[in-house]
Amino acid sequence: MLSLMSLDFNLLKQLSEVAGVPGWEDRVRDLVHAQLEGLVDEVRTDAMGNLIAHKKGPGKRVMVAAHLDEIGFYVRHVDDKGFLRVQNVGGFDTRNLFARQVLVHASGGDLPGVMNPSGKPIHISTSEERKKIPEVAEFFVDLGLSGAEAKKRVRIGDPVTLKQEAGMLGNFFTGKAMDDRASVFVLLEALKRLKGKKLGCDLYAVFTTQEEVGLRGALTSGYGVEPEIGIALDVTLAVDIPEVLPHLAVTEAGKGVGIKVMDSSAISQRWLVQEFVALAEKKKIPYQMEILPLGGTDAGAIQQSRAGVPSITLSIPTRYIHTVTESVHVNDLEATVALLSAYLLGK
Repeated sequence: MLSLMSLDFNLLKQLSEVAGVPGWEDRVRDLVHAQLEGLVDEVRTDAMGNLIAHKKGPGKRVMVAAHLDEIGFYVRHVDDKGFLRVQNVGGFDTRNLFARQVLVHASGGDLPGVMNPSGKPIHISTSEERKKIPEVAEFFVDLGLSGAEAKKRVRIGDPVTLKQEAGMLGNFFTGKAMDDRASVFVLLEALKRLKGKKLGCDLYAVFTTQEEVGLRGALTSGYGVEPEIGIALDVTLAVDIPEVLPHLAVTEAGKGVGIKVMDSSAISQRWLVQEFVALAEKKKIPYQMEILPLGGTDAGAIQQSRAGVPSITLSIPTRYIHTVTESVHVNDLEATVALLSAYLLGK
């Protein structure tokens, strides 16, 4: 039975609620940087904003990547009535965007707003109009300000994030940006467990930027670190919900860490898959094999860095991905921390 007593869910709550769209990860990076004190030998930030933490050890150079950014928006227009139009950065299913609270991160401070699509309310719309699923371009943000005041306080390019309080939901932790703050959390928790212990590798813990728009931070940091082994930490689909056939679930929540075989960005190095499976079985850590038909992780960029890097992804099964109710089972968080820690110790 895995112990959950050491997991710091207050930290996970902070990581979930802090804002950080691609290209604007500063707040998340600052929060993570503060957590690294005393856990690693050196920390630096590269030109892409990746936070690179080095914990020295013998053996191969291993890069473990978890991305800081979340899907979000940038303001692209402020009209004369004060309504904002936005450009998405990252993939949204617009069915999950109706009537959402947002924060516009303006230079003068965060501004609360509400997001809705253009169109008629149900009371005055036709049945055909009600069936339409709007595109992102049809959504706008209402700050409750006049046009003049909105234009004074908001600039084109200001980031916008969805607003959601995070917390426990039965055996799950739920909130926005579990993709990929749950993995950032796992990497930090693993580093805590490795404190004062002799590693079995030379570890680079890299908190990457701009993953949601093309694995960009992992591409440059992988080139700079020059790892001999790459491990991406990310979430994966757990579509173990009503009306979805079992073979489409990808993983099941609560059944353990996902050891990825492949996704659309990478095929995991076979011998690495075998090593992690053997280690999980040796340590009695629950795991499940994962094949994701569409989607990718930082492993896809690390794997193709320089002359190529043997790479794999460890996945946290997650329900309702790319919504503000992303939910991860506490047992899967612990299993991921345990398997990663065991591998880095070389035991």
